[in-house]
Amino acid sequence: MSQIQRLKSSDRMSQIVTCGEMIYLAGQVAAPGSSVTEQTTIILEQVDSLLAEVGSDKEHILQAIIWLSSMEDFAEMNTVWDNWVAPGHAPARACGGATLATPDYKVEIIITARKK
Repeated sequence: MSQIQRLKSSDRMSQIVTCGEMIYLAGQVAAPGSSVTEQTTIILEQVDSLLAEVGSDKEHILQAIIWLSSMEDFAEMNTVWDNWVAPGHAPARACGGATLATPDYKVEIIITARKK
């Protein structure tokens, strides 16, 4: 049986949960108020860092769920995403509009991956 490991945890949530080879990241957000491009760039840097912490990378992402506070920002977010995603390793992905935790958050990304 695989052991569940929770990292960067508080009483409310963990930033990383692993179970065997599987990795689940909490929804990642960036500094409120910055542009969609800036928020997406920072979020993807956070994803890279969190995955590296548990022995993975963007080539091992299985699924990405992206929430935008406005679907009008879809193209701007995709410009950053398309330059970041590992060629030949695009994950299953969904993107939708949602009311995020604060009005200043424009992007939130949730990642499921596996270890290398």
